[in-house]
Amino acid sequence: MEEFIVAWTARYGATRDQLLPLLHALQEQAGHIDDALVPAIARALNLSRADVHGVVTFYHDFRRSAPGRHVVKLCRAESCQARGGAAIERQAEQRLGVAMGETRRDGQIALEPVYCLGLCAIGPNALVDGRPVARIDAAALERIAAEVAA
Repeated sequence: MEEFIVAWTARYGATRDQLLPLLHALQEQAGHIDDALVPAIARALNLSRADVHGVVTFYHDFRRSAPGRHVVKLCRAESCQARGGAAIERQAEQRLGVAMGETRRDGQIALEPVYCLGLCAIGPNALVDGRPVARIDAAALERIAAEVAA
């Protein structure tokens, strides 16, 4: 991945404003931002390791470990919570066999929080492998579980 970083900076420049685009590109390539790459990113963009680490850990969309084969994101925004999101989260953890913010031991499913999908009127909502699913209830959770088990 260090070659990728070098190629990126050669093409787009080695400036501070390239940090977020580079991190997104690295995650798209590798599935996550490996902590071991932080020094290389910092060197390439002439930033401190603390600057890079701070950005990676601040934004919820950056993963620091490999994601599950399937990623289920449940909305935790106020509107979804008011529509039963907390109960859905507990049911999802139980049905999918993984705690919120974790990847199941077999690597098949990651359950992650997301803070507003913009579908507030039809919540609670989820993203299943990037696909929005609205009005999550027990039946929808069963369909999601069957889909990610296949």
